[in-house]
Amino acid sequence: MKTIRVVAAVIRDGDRIFATARGYGEYKGWWEFPGGKIEAEETPEEALVREIREELDSEIRIEEYIDTIEYDYPEFHLSMRCYFCSLSEGELTLKEAEDAGWLTKETLDSVKWLPADITILEKIKEKMQPAR
Repeated sequence: MKTIRVVAAVIRDGDRIFATARGYGEYKGWWEFPGGKIEAEETPEEALVREIREELDSEIRIEEYIDTIEYDYPEFHLSMRCYFCSLSEGELTLKEAEDAGWLTKETLDSVKWLPADITILEKIKEKMQPAR
């Protein structure tokens, strides 16, 4: 089975995290953390900064590695490195996603997550502050 290596940004702002709804393909409308494929010559961190620049027209600061998710979709194996990040520049402009939003610990389960992204939610919740 083919392995696809990707990175994902869990962008934090106080007690909220940013997520996007996929705007294309089989999982259109399902929610995920923004990011994308790691190119051959890139480190995961370089790929993440580039992907957020391309997808959201913003600059991020990578703060903390969360975990690597290994997930088997029917067509491929996904290896996704997830990082907590913060916005350092820009306004999070959607270029590819069809929707996006800031979710709190209490609203994290209110959207339909991609199967691989669901598997990291508990680790993210452990690190999130409750909404004020």
